[in-house]
Amino acid sequence: MIPLPLARVAEITSGALNAAADPSAVVRGPVVIDSRAAGPGSLFVAIKGERADGHDFARQAHDAGAVAVLATRPVEAPAVIVDDPLAALASLATAVVAELPAATVVGVTGSAGKTTTKDLMAGLTARLGPTIAPVGSFNNEIGHPLTVLKADEATRFLVLELSARNVGHIAYLARIAPPRIGVVLNVGAAHLGVFGGKEAIARAKGELVEALPADGVAVLNADDPLVRAMAGRTRARVTYFGRSPEAHVRAEDEALDATGRASFTLRTPSGAAPVRLRLHGAHLVSNALAAAAAAHELGLPVADIAEELSAAEPRSRWRMEVTERPDGVTVINDAYNASPDSVRAAIGSLAVIGEGRRRFAVIAAMRELGEHGPALNEEFGRLAADVGLEALVVVGEDAEPVLAGAPAAIYAPDVATAARELSDRLAPGDVVLVKGPRAAGLERVAEAILGGDAR
Repeated sequence: MIPLPLARVAEITSGALNAAADPSAVVRGPVVIDSRAAGPGSLFVAIKGERADGHDFARQAHDAGAVAVLATRPVEAPAVIVDDPLAALASLATAVVAELPAATVVGVTGSAGKTTTKDLMAGLTARLGPTIAPVGSFNNEIGHPLTVLKADEATRFLVLELSARNVGHIAYLARIAPPRIGVVLNVGAAHLGVFGGKEAIARAKGELVEALPADGVAVLNADDPLVRAMAGRTRARVTYFGRSPEAHVRAEDEALDATGRASFTLRTPSGAAPVRLRLHGAHLVSNALAAAAAAHELGLPVADIAEELSAAEPRSRWRMEVTERPDGVTVINDAYNASPDSVRAAIGSLAVIGEGRRRFAVIAAMRELGEHGPALNEEFGRLAADVGLEALVVVGEDAEPVLAGAPAAIYAPDVATAARELSDRLAPGDVVLVKGPRAAGLERVAEAILGGDAR
């Protein structure tokens, strides 16, 4: 973070310093929302959540070295008192970006694949200069500004992931850190129950390209008609990625190895180079192409792009993590989230990785699909069952539609039961897919199978 005196923090956030605050004291970062992460020079933002109120931890944050607390009520520490801590956080991040004219903001959105694409892109931009990118999926009204506030005078690239829970959310995030390059991956059925239809999802995702300046670049998926149509919603120049022959950056001669890792020829307007991904899943080719297209626009040579993509390892947990036990049991941990598109991709990867081997899966019902939920979850169960599994375990709440699609599946009320059901059946050389929404906690099943504790 660029150094800011508390007086300046108060000015930016329209806040008032309390009696304990020294206007000349300098915040040097990081800005944190967890008092345990506070340290010398930091700013602690006190947010009242469902389970805890950050104001109750203001003193601990100050004792750990925080210069001040961004608060909405009196606290036992130097503080900047504001009306709304999230609005103040956004204002602070907006002001910091404005002080960094040498930094290029790259925004990524889509129904699936945002985090993987962001991770790949951050690796590519790091070859061009110091890069800031969120950890995991810090992509909402809290995580987005917190990531931005990590930037300082040395930062040359901000690679940011933008999520939408409703129309207007991406536009809000884009105002905090105005993007020069905007990447739209796809429009899928994730959060269908919130938006009501794919057209509404497309309207929300397209807010990213609407935010681009005339001298910016919209990087759009040529293979997704709803994304292609966004070309008419931006002033920026448009470039396409995908498998389509019309895509400016595309994959040719694709192949998958026995572990589900893709290789292909990366074709760009400035040449071609071979790529062999270390990431698992054919669906990740599209993510790699999106990252490559953005990097190409930034001037990175195609040979360097291919080299970086081929060297990239998973950075964010529980997304197609493929781990092998000493006895040869392979666990595919894709338990971070579940949407119809990611479910199809994960099951497809299980079919490839598990070819000629006994295959198992533990799954939980997808959520936030509204009236479409029962039908889509029944399809989920049917897709899983059709792979030819030795056993399918369905875990937790709302399992009835999944079980309707897979009548032979085993129901487990919790992750501990699911782990026991699988562990009792596994033999050396088997393959297990673990797939479900974050709330289901299925990562604990994967950890138990690999030797952890599911309880």
